[in-house]
Formats: sequence, C-alpha cells, structure tokens
Amino acid sequence: MDITKFIVDLRESAFLLGDYNTYRSQLARRLRTVRKKLGRATAKNAKYAAKTPVTAEEVAKNIEYLHLLLLTSERAWAHAMAMKAAHSEDNADKNITGSTRQHILSRLHKALRQSEEVADLLSNQTASGATDTDILEAKAYAYSLAGAEEFEKQAEGVKAKDVSPQRWESCLTNYSAARVIYSSLLKASKKDLFKDILTNTIDPSIRYAAYQHRIPRTVGVPAVSKTFFPKEEPKLVQAVEKLDAAALKEEETAPSGSKITWRGRTANIVDAAIGQALVSVESASTDLTALLDSTTSPKDRANAYDDVLISSQDAADATRQALEELEKEGVAEGDARVQDLRVTSLAVNYDLIAWRVGRNRVLIGSDDGLTFSPNAARKPVRPRKDGKEWIEREESTGRKLARLRERVALYDAILQSIDSIKELRGAVRDAGFVAELDGQRAYFQALKCLNLSHSHALLSAPKQALALCNRALSLSSQAVTSPRPTTASSISAPKLAVSEQQASILKESLDNLTSHYRGLVALSQLSSNSETAAKAQLTKAAPVVERLNEYPTSGSVDLQNLVTWPPKLKAVPVKPLFLDVAWNYIEYPGRAAAQTSAPEAEKMQVDEKAEEAKPAKKGWFGFGR
Repeated sequence: MDITKFIVDLRESAFLLGDYNTYRSQLARRLRTVRKKLGRATAKNAKYAAKTPVTAEEVAKNIEYLHLLLLTSERAWAHAMAMKAAHSEDNADKNITGSTRQHILSRLHKALRQSEEVADLLSNQTASGATDTDILEAKAYAYSLAGAEEFEKQAEGVKAKDVSPQRWESCLTNYSAARVIYSSLLKASKKDLFKDILTNTIDPSIRYAAYQHRIPRTVGVPAVSKTFFPKEEPKLVQAVEKLDAAALKEEETAPSGSKITWRGRTANIVDAAIGQALVSVESASTDLTALLDSTTSPKDRANAYDDVLISSQDAADATRQALEELEKEGVAEGDARVQDLRVTSLAVNYDLIAWRVGRNRVLIGSDDGLTFSPNAARKPVRPRKDGKEWIEREESTGRKLARLRERVALYDAILQSIDSIKELRGAVRDAGFVAELDGQRAYFQALKCLNLSHSHALLSAPKQALALCNRALSLSSQAVTSPRPTTASSISAPKLAVSEQQASILKESLDNLTSHYRGLVALSQLSSNSETAAKAQLTKAAPVVERLNEYPTSGSVDLQNLVTWPPKLKAVPVKPLFLDVAWNYIEYPGRAAAQTSAPEAEKMQVDEKAEEAKPAKKGWFGFGR
C-alpha cells in the first residue's frame, strides 16, 4: 500500500510549488475528486449528512478508501502547520495563545484521529489484506502525529507553575515509537524516504523534547527512543523485532571505553552520537580491508571507500554539532567538555581527510603512480568486414597524456587535503605533527613532478623533464628524512600515512631517472652543437670515427665531432668483388699445356666442318647458270 511513500510524495510535490496553504488547497481538491469517485460527496444545495465509516473490506476492494482517510488527515495537519507558520511570520517573538492555539491543537487532533482509524482498519489483516509492513507504516504515521500534538501542547502556552520536565514524557513516548518503527523499516527496505523523515522531523523533535526532559546530551537520540519506546504493547514489540531483531537492543556507544586517543592525548566521548559514528567507522574500515582484497579494479577499490567516508563524515558532523551546542550555551573554552570535543574534532576530521587521500591513492594506482606503463592494446570484439584480424596498436600519445592529466588532478586533490589539515583548529600548535604533514606533502608533490616529467618526455622535451625530475628528487629527499607517525595503523587499507620504504623507493627511482634524463639532455645538446658547427663550417665533414687511420696533426682530437649524431642513413663500404674474365684468354705461367691445346683443337674441328658444309661456287661472281 506504500502509505509512507504516498504521504511523502504528496508533501514534496506541494512544497516544490508553495507552502502549507498551497498543500492544503491541493489536498482539498484531490479529496473532493476522491469523494466523487467513491460516491461519498455531498450534492450541491443538499444538506450535509454524516457518511458511514470506512470499513476494512472497502479498503481491500478499493485503495481509494485508504487514500480518502490519509488525505483527510494530511489536510488537517497542513491546516495546523499553515496557522503556525502564519503566526511565526507575524509574531515571531510571541507564543501562540488563545483561540489560535486551540484551533491548531484541534486540527492536529483531527489528523491524529484519522491516522488512528487507518491503523485500526489495517490491523484487521484478514479483511483489509494489509501486510505487516503496511500496519507498521500506519502506526508510525499515527505515532508521529500524536507526538506532534503533544509537542504543541507542551511547547506553547505553558504556565510558570507547570514546569515539571515529566510533562514531555508523552511526547517522547510517541516520537520514540515512530522513530524505532521508521528505523526498522529503513534497515529492512533501504529506502531513503524513511531516512529523510527521521532526519528532518523525528530526530530534531526528540532532541528538543529530551533537552526539556533534562536528559543529558551524552545520551543519543537512538538511545532515548529505545528507552521511551512503549514496550507495554506486546504486539507492536513483536512486529518491530520481527522486522529488525536488534531494533530495541542497546548498542555500544563508543570503542575503547568511551575514549578516543589522538597523538598521546586521551579525550572522553561526551556525546553518544559521536560514539555511535565512531563505531560505524570502525566497522566500515574492517569491511573495507576485505573489499580491497577481493578486487583489483581501481574504480571498484575506490568505491569501496564510500561507506567509511560516510561514517567518518557523520562523526565529524556530530562533533561539530556538539561544539556548536556548547557554544550556544555559553560554556567556557577551558571547560573539560569543550577540551574533549576539540581533541575529538581534530581526530575525526584528520581521519576523514586521511580516508579521502586513501581513496585518491587507490585511484592513482597500487604504487602511487611511481611507474607509468602503457595500457594493454585491446582488440575490437566485432570482426573486420574483410575477415582479417585486427592489428594491435600501441596506445597513442594523446591518450597517455590524458591519463597523466588525471593523475595530476588527483595529486592536486591530495595536496589540497593535506593543506586543509593544517587549517584545523589546534593542528598548527603541534610542531611534530606539522613536520609529518610536510614530509607527506613532499612525497605526493614529488610524485606529481615525476608524472609531469613523463608528459614532457612524451612531448620530446628532455630539458623540462630533467628539471621536473630534479625537483622531484629534492622533494623525495625531504620525504625520506621527515618524521613518521609514532602509532602505526592496524588497518592495511591505504590512507594518508607514507611508510619509510615507500619514500626510499621513490628516491631511488628518481635517482636513476634523473641520470637517464641528464644523458638525453647531453645528447640533445651535442646534436644541436654539431648542427651549429656544421652550418658555420667549424668542423670537418667526416667525424673522428671515420678517420681513425689519420693521426691528428694538431695534437688534439675534436671531441665535438666523434660520431655522426643523430645517425643518418647511408651506404656502408664493403670489400669489392672482382670477376677474372681474362682467365679464358690469357696464358698464365704454370698453366697446363693440355688445358691450352684442347680448346684450339676443338676450334679447328669446328672450322673444318663449317668449310665442308659450304657449297661450291659456280659461274661468274658466284651466280650459277
């Protein structure tokens, strides 16, 4: 039936366009339409006649009967909120008293009656066909309206003699029941609409009522709701525990005995919300280690950090809210609670930034971007039209530069995160802590210069690559000599901390790479000097390597012209090939006589045969008669 979704959608669509009066007008129009559909509208110029109550069987046959009750309840609630908002605009400094206050309470009471009727109808599951979730949603909606009515009763028009904090107990009971039910539904369905109701309406009301009830701030909203939950209703308790077995169990407030340690300083957890957030951070960080071991994709490993980042952000927000509340109360800075919160704030904010840096490090690569290897060539899945195989091509220079730009952007984000740590209150006072941050910043800045040098090397600019690599080498030396954190983390997931081994490997790699770029620069300078000298005719055409048979007359060798650089394509001299054709015609001393006479005898026989073959000439001049 989605009761909560139906109500939330109605409110969101109305508040996007206007205020509570707009919402009330929309509800009135829709209510009139539903009544006409169901045949329950009063005709024009007809006397009003009380309609028969809606039954569970009608709800089972047509969902519009359920909407009829919900729209009536929401219209009454919107009317009460509209009157309250109008009074706040006109008389913000005065309480709502007299007939206006009574009218608001009557509208809230009417909304409560309609919501309780919905819960009663759905409780008859045989006739209404409602599920256990539908019944819980209806009861949570009724409890929230009952809490709103009790809140208005106690928050406005209270006389001085009636200042007992026990008067808020009914409000806490109703809101606590609504909160426990909505929390169980959120855990079971994972729908954000339940979370929005808790954050925007239920939790602030419980916090204010608990403050008026003299409940210490160290007790969190979840603990208050479990304490004031109406456990005398066994059916409700059974339904909630069926949905969430741990809904009414007490949770741990903070690890390590409600204390937090930061660089040798121990602070008490003075707010339960902070402790619960820290428990969530510890649980999420444990799950993170398992997720990182199960995947190798950088994007999947980075997405695994989402839960721990959300929990860390919740801890930081809870700490900031607790500090703001103490400041509003005028608590002095030297108070123990404020000092504990200052230490806690520094610890949780540093932890939050460290997790962000760890996520960026995972995106860069397993070695923090120390190496830059080209991506493996990928063949298209679809075959070629001509039937031939696809040729694997090397990754283009543009794609390599794009990947390097992404890395540099991640390094910039890491450097900004480290700089933001120094802006935290109390961080600059710790000289050792600042020295550690400077060493970590030098490490990541050296990696940034290293990747920039790779991009200049791809663009055939060895001088710029050498300058950046030399800068990275000096920064890596600073990272090696900087102090390390005294307490090692028990979690293997990457964070902000840089080990001594990582800094040493970076320095060693930069030493080798600097020598490599220095050699390239020397060769490029030699090439440019050779070209300039050749243009000015200051050197001979042939280099020294081609004139090794010549002894230098000047007593010195031109070291600027040792080889041809860059090498050019030219013919290579080899040993010539001679054909001894004259052997057949010239008598050489020592040649055998038989070998020389044989060809002559054969030649004479050939000549005799030729003469015999010729016919005899007859007549004059060879003409026969």
